[in-house]
Amino acid sequence: MFIIAENINIMSKTIGEAIKNRDKKPVQDLAAQLEEAGCGALDLNAGPARKDGPELMEWLVTTVQEVTRLPLSLDTTNIDAIEAGLKAYRPLGGPPIVNSISVRPERMDALLPLAADTGARAVALMLGVEGIPRDANERGVLLADFLYRASQAGLAEGDIYVDPIVLPISSQQQQLIACTEFMKMLPELAPGVGSTCGVSNVSNGVTHELRPILNRTYTAMLMKLGLGSAIVNGLDPVTIELMGGRRPDITGIVGRVMDGHAVDDVSLSAEERDYAKTTRVLLGKAIFSESWLTI
Repeated sequence: MFIIAENINIMSKTIGEAIKNRDKKPVQDLAAQLEEAGCGALDLNAGPARKDGPELMEWLVTTVQEVTRLPLSLDTTNIDAIEAGLKAYRPLGGPPIVNSISVRPERMDALLPLAADTGARAVALMLGVEGIPRDANERGVLLADFLYRASQAGLAEGDIYVDPIVLPISSQQQQLIACTEFMKMLPELAPGVGSTCGVSNVSNGVTHELRPILNRTYTAMLMKLGLGSAIVNGLDPVTIELMGGRRPDITGIVGRVMDGHAVDDVSLSAEERDYAKTTRVLLGKAIFSESWLTI
């Protein structure tokens, strides 16, 4: 799988201040560490970037490209900042990625031609004019609209990553089930496109120590359904091993639960039991509560 690291984020407590202060060293040290960890691309999340957005994104792109050849994903709601970042980008190790383009006319009209003209790849976020889609079918309708507009703008299907929009299980368990259902449908709906998502969204709002098991389990679930890439914590070695195909113990137990096989929790190791229980919660076979691992 193609691993996109989420760690260079202006909202992060550990790196946000360095970005705001234009302090290169912490940002460059982190970029080098993420490359060493095995990440295939780096997401540069500048947030809304309402103030000095173009200058901020240009600085981020230039700063990171001084120490790595990895492709960069430009992540901000500020369209002018995306454009500035693309202008500053040098295709050292591959094309840039525009993350993300929602299925809203003003975003698509501005960013799809820009991505096509600069040779960038685009993340198609399944978020429409009316907000979050209610189910898998509404995601399918949004996808059809996006692909049509992308084609009109000259963007090839092979340059598109579809993001189903992952929502927190703590408040949106039914939405998460719809997201999973959509991912099952995606290979038939659009066989020529890629896929990605911000997996860690699934654990937003959950106690810190419980977040990794949710993130890893949902990654394994989506991998089974054909997910081609994911935006993840590039400093979590288990996630990197999992996405690199080096944790068959995790993918095996998750796959057995997803396929409906009888799994005797008593016969499992403590770690396997945690992944089995978490898979059931993410599938909606058990109601979510923060005590799901102890029940």
